Amino acid sequence: MNQPASDLLWLMQLASPALPVGGFSYSEGLEAAVEHGLVHDEASAQSWLLDQLHLVQARSELAVVSQAMSAWAQNDVPRLNQLNAWVMQTRETFETRLQSEQMGRSLLDWLRNHTDVDQARVQTCQQLPPTWPLVFALALTTRTVDPRDGLLTTAFAWAENMVQAAIKSVPLGQRSGQRILAALSADIPSAVDHALFLSDDQRQAFSPRLAILSARHETQYSRLFRS
Repeated sequence: MNQPASDLLWLMQLASPALPVGGFSYSEGLEAAVEHGLVHDEASAQSWLLDQLHLVQARSELAVVSQAMSAWAQNDVPRLNQLNAWVMQTRETFETRLQSEQMGRSLLDWLRNHTDVDQARVQTCQQLPPTWPLVFALALTTRTVDPRDGLLTTAFAWAENMVQAAIKSVPLGQRSGQRILAALSADIPSAVDHALFLSDDQRQAFSPRLAILSARHETQYSRLFRS
C-alpha cells in the first residue's frame, strides 16, 4: 500500500532544515574538528560525517528514536522515561546535553501548535523532560509512519544540518556540500537498518574523540556554532 501523501509530506516537513528547532546552530563537534585541523577539506569533512553517522547516530540517536516510536505507539510511559534517562546520562558534555534539551523543547513547542497532535502525549513528553530523540519519535508517531521511514527521516534531517555546518565552518562550496550529502544519503539506509535491530544492551554512546572536541569547543576562542 502506498503511503498517504499527507503522511509523506509530514515526514518531509520534519526533515526540513526550516523546522524551527535551532538545528542549524549546532555543529556537534565539527567546528572544533576544523579548529584542530582534523577536518580541512571536502574529503575529510565527508569522512568525518560518515564516521559520525555510523558510530554515533546509528548506535545511539537512531536506535533511541526507533525504540521510542514503539513506546509512544503503546503509550508505554515507563519505557519512555527509561529511554529519556539514557539519553540524558549519555550526553558527555554540557554542549551535547544542551543541544538535546533545547531542540527537544523547541520541537515540543512546535508540536503543541498542531491540533492533530495528541495533547495528552505532549504533556507526557513535557514531564520527562523532553529530549530531541524522544520528541522526534513523538512527532513521527502522530501519523501512520513505518519505523524505517521514520528513521530515514531522522537521519536525513541530521545529515542536512551537518552538511550546512560543514559548508560554513570548513568552509566549503555548495557543490562540495551536495556531494557530501549524496555520500551520506547512500549510507543512511544501512545505518538505519543497523539501528532498527539494536537492543538496549547493544545501544551505546561511546565516541571519546568527539566528546573531547565538544569539551574543547566550550572554551574555543571563536565560534559560529553552539556545539
